[in-house]
Amino acid sequence: MTLTLRRLDPARCLVAKLAACAAAALLCAGPALAAEPTPPRPVVPATAAKTEKQAEKPSTRPPGKAAARLAPEDLAPPLSKAAAAVAETPATVDPLEHLRQRLAERLSGGTAASPGGSHDVRISTRSTLSPPLPASTNKGAAKPAAKAAKLAHGPGAGAVHWGYQGDTGPAAWGGLKSEYSMCKSGERQSPIDIRGGLAVNLDPVRFDYQASKFAVLDDGHTVQAKLAPGSSINIGGRRFDLQQLHFHRPSEERIDGRQFEMSLHLVHKDEQGRLAVVALLFDQGPPNAVVQNVWNNLPLERGEAMPAREALELAALLPNDRRYYTYMGSMTTPPCAEGVQWIVMRAPQSLTAEQIAIFSRIYPMNARPVQSAAGRRILQSD
Repeated sequence: MTLTLRRLDPARCLVAKLAACAAAALLCAGPALAAEPTPPRPVVPATAAKTEKQAEKPSTRPPGKAAARLAPEDLAPPLSKAAAAVAETPATVDPLEHLRQRLAERLSGGTAASPGGSHDVRISTRSTLSPPLPASTNKGAAKPAAKAAKLAHGPGAGAVHWGYQGDTGPAAWGGLKSEYSMCKSGERQSPIDIRGGLAVNLDPVRFDYQASKFAVLDDGHTVQAKLAPGSSINIGGRRFDLQQLHFHRPSEERIDGRQFEMSLHLVHKDEQGRLAVVALLFDQGPPNAVVQNVWNNLPLERGEAMPAREALELAALLPNDRRYYTYMGSMTTPPCAEGVQWIVMRAPQSLTAEQIAIFSRIYPMNARPVQSAAGRRILQSD
């Protein structure tokens, strides 16, 4: 809404005073006008178009009583026109209201069509700001924005991403997030190049692996098989339940400096939350039916678990030679938590070139470089 305040010139002030006098006179003459009717005349609408010259002509109608009471010098031409209009107004229209409308038209002088003149002061109450949305609307609008931002930055937008190359590669893990600091400052990190193991009479690892239902997941770092409960290992009288298995290419572990085509990690956890990882090493050779079963159930989309059509025969993964190396280390991915017992099977298994190529098409390289052994004790079963 825009309100216009005008600074009137002296002539217009005089007209305004005359209008006030005329209004007062009409109020006093109201009864007289009602007592002495005037001859009927055709009604002229207030909005009828008249030229300025016609508007200035004096009225030829004989003045009534109301006009006789006004002094001639008190009436200006605009007022004469207004008084004539009142006399011509039908009885059903309030004369004072009609006079007020005609005076307003006269005082405007046709300048309303060109606002912003030298005598105008314009006050606008219209805000240039959009009105605030209701709370419910704002809340609903925030969701698509959050969703567009999540899509624009990839899965898990806002989370710290890590990888195996470039600015988010293994050398940078420790600085990506405070929770990853162990990747840089830890003193018992994995993997390591296993050398000079102490050959001792170690108790065998007792494997209790059952055929298990599973689902295959590509989590953005590796291919993982999530396993149903029921399989476990026993090390030194402690039971560790099998949680999942996943793959690395090339192998993360090395034995006397030798790196293998791939490695498979079987992750176990005990009741206190401590971890034990069994590592299997793979060279190129005959096919592996268990690994092929995992490949056969690869999901179409990353981040979506694909339930397998048949159970996974976990016991068939294990080599006939159950000798192993063991040492204390860490997880090989962020946050690189330490306190993990590693069991690395000494006898490698085999995969065909085609089976290796299937994983290579997804992850050509997802192995953390070897870490310093830092004088750790490495034991090997004889």
